[in-house]
This record gives sequence, C-alpha cells and structure tokens, in this order.
Amino acid sequence: MVSNLIDQDERFLGILNRLTSKSIDDYYNPYQLFEWPDSLPENMWWMSPELTTTYGTEAAKRLTENQLFALSRHESINFYSLNVHGIRELLIEVTKRIHTSGFETPSEFFHHFIGEENEHMWFFAEFCLRYGNKIYRQPGGVNIEIPRSNIESLLVFVRILIFEELVDHFNSKMALDDRLDDTIRAINRIHHQDESRHIAFGRELVTVLFADVRKGASEEELKDISTYIRRYLTFSFESLYNPQVYRDAGMENPQQLRRELLDSPQRIELEKAVFRKTAKYLEKTGII
Repeated sequence: MVSNLIDQDERFLGILNRLTSKSIDDYYNPYQLFEWPDSLPENMWWMSPELTTTYGTEAAKRLTENQLFALSRHESINFYSLNVHGIRELLIEVTKRIHTSGFETPSEFFHHFIGEENEHMWFFAEFCLRYGNKIYRQPGGVNIEIPRSNIESLLVFVRILIFEELVDHFNSKMALDDRLDDTIRAINRIHHQDESRHIAFGRELVTVLFADVRKGASEEELKDISTYIRRYLTFSFESLYNPQVYRDAGMENPQQLRRELLDSPQRIELEKAVFRKTAKYLEKTGII
C-alpha cells in the first residue's frame, strides 16, 4: 500500500509536514490580492520573448516587432488557458483520491493542494477572459490502456508533475522579467511560489508510487509506462504550439507555421531547457 510506504519514509513525512505548514503560513486571498487594470498595453511583451514559440527561428525574422508583440499576447493567453485545463484535470484526479485507501497520509496536504489549485485556476481564467476575451480550447490528450489502479495513480501524478514543472519553468522566468507588465509578473510570481511546494510534494509522491508499481510490474508494463510518459512530455510541450494562436495573431497559414516551428532546431533546444530538470528526475528514478 502507498500509505504504508509513506509512513515508513521519515524523510517524506518530514517534507509533507513542512509543506503543509508552509501552505498555511503562506496563505493569501487571491480575490483580494490582485488589482486588475482595465487593459494591458499591446505594444509590449506579454510573455518573455525567449519563451515564445518563434524565438530564434527563421519565422521570427519574417515578423515585425508589433507582430511579435501580438504573437506574445496570444501565446500568453494560450499558456494561461493551458493552466486552466491542466488544473481542472488535476483537481478531478486528486479529489478522486483524497481520503481513499492508499492515500490516507497525504490527504491533509491534498486539502491545501486542492484549495490552492482552485484559486490558481480562477486567476488564470480571469486573466484570459479580461485581456483575451477567451480561453483557448483544451488540446486532445494522450491515451493508453492502464490495466491496474496503482499504475493509473502513478500515471496521473506523473502527468500532474510534468504539467507543473513545465508551467513553473515559464512562471519562474516571467516573474522576474521587467519587460513584462506588473500584472503579468505578479500572477507568475504567485503561482511559482505555490508550485514550488506542489512540485516538491509531487516528486516525493511519484517516487513512492513508482516503487509500489515496480514491485509487481512486468518488464512490458514498465516499458509501457516509460513510453507513455515520453509521449506525454512531447504532447505537453507541443500544446504550446497552437495554430489558433497564430491565426488570432494574424499569421498566414497557421498550420504550416506550426509545423515549421515544431521542426525547427530551436524547438528542440527549448523543449530540452523546459524539461531539463524533469527528465533528469524521471531518468534518475527509472520511470523513463
């Protein structure tokens, strides 16, 4: 049982207690924290240019500065839309497991996790609707047959961890970027503050879940898990390359542009940078 493994792990229990206490100490009311201006300037970056999908590519050389600003605006809305969809998924999955067999010990932290993520979803959706007048549609998912419940839980929490680490890479950089509006920096800063706790917890939980799975899994099942996770890493990253974003930003042939950007060497480098720590952790634990 997962809870038995956690209860025997003094290090994990210590981390769990510290993270729970920090969630209480760092609590804030997002509905009172943010001041939402009526509009944000359009002739500036809404996302750090180094994080945009065209950065350093041949496609970027064909665009004017104003076009690049417009693209960053729509990519920003897409990024926060991905947060809304990703948080909705993780809230569903964590809520299904709180106070259930195997998850007794981390359930106290789950309460804080669920509360914080619900508030994150609110302020990301608020940003999208105020300044983009839309939430971009959720991209299609990645599916695989999952024959056992403990494998299902492992994959669920690995997906959550991948999503959080991708998002936090962007948050941590944009929180400090003085080329961005203060409102944009603020939501990234606050989210990074909370996500650092969630990632620390997620890595510990995934390690325990994988240890539980590995005890009874066949080599074929472990191979399927690795294949699934690699596919999900690619899917998560490529969701940043949204043809509707390119269309809304006034780009010609948005599907063709997406294909060009996905095939570019800059895409490979950005993906490596985004998932550098994540891949190192997954490889070290033997998950991939």
